[in-house]
Amino acid sequence: MNKLTVFGLCIVGFFMVIAIFAPIIAPYNPGQIDIKNILTAPSYSHIFGTDSLGRDLFSRMVYGTRISLMVGFIAVGIASLIGIALGAMAGYYGKWVDVIIMRFIDIMLCFPTFFLILAVIALLEPSIINIMIIIGATSWMGMARLMRAEILSLKERDFIYAERAIGASDLRIIARHLIPNAMAPVLVSVTLGIAGAILVESSLSFLGIGVQPPTPSWGNILSEGKAVMGAGWWMMVFPGLAIFITVLGYNLLGEGIREKLLKS
Repeated sequence: MNKLTVFGLCIVGFFMVIAIFAPIIAPYNPGQIDIKNILTAPSYSHIFGTDSLGRDLFSRMVYGTRISLMVGFIAVGIASLIGIALGAMAGYYGKWVDVIIMRFIDIMLCFPTFFLILAVIALLEPSIINIMIIIGATSWMGMARLMRAEILSLKERDFIYAERAIGASDLRIIARHLIPNAMAPVLVSVTLGIAGAILVESSLSFLGIGVQPPTPSWGNILSEGKAVMGAGWWMMVFPGLAIFITVLGYNLLGEGIREKLLKS
């Protein structure tokens, strides 16, 4: 692995450790209001300062890491399940199955993803669960195309003909042989997709239709900071940096995996 890939892996690992050990790392309860310390600048007792309700920003950032990574992983997990299943079916069966699935993908790609998410969330209650499902249900098309392309190549290999000759079912061939051997390029898409899902969640929360307060997320902390930007610059800087560094880490890791696959 090159240095940038290792750097990206370190960033990803760092934020995952923060998310796992959030109750230990956070010095305060993220919802604890302290009216005596409203909009306190970064100091020894509050290293990231406090917000407009006197809550410790560092603690809220730490717990916000959990929300952002949870949304990223679960949303991409949903997208992967849909994309892998439909892509495998399209590639393996071909003919009218392939035509129907690929035309459906073309229709989905006609809609700007972010505006499609906005439209769906406008009809539903904004909650963490709904956000994860909606992001996952609108971001599987690229994975489906990658899986289809790999399956089209793999299904003509000798080991697949051997499986058919011994009477293996289509489900067994797809699940035991084709999908595992076609996962390499999908892993790149999954890694980059996590970064995209974190960005989408942060954008939705910033607009006020994502994760709802008092649950802390980097996006709604940014949104709260917008109202007090002149008096509390730290409320914009720290969550903005967290989003930037996390997305950078996953992008570097994804590019590193892609380079490794191209060389192998």
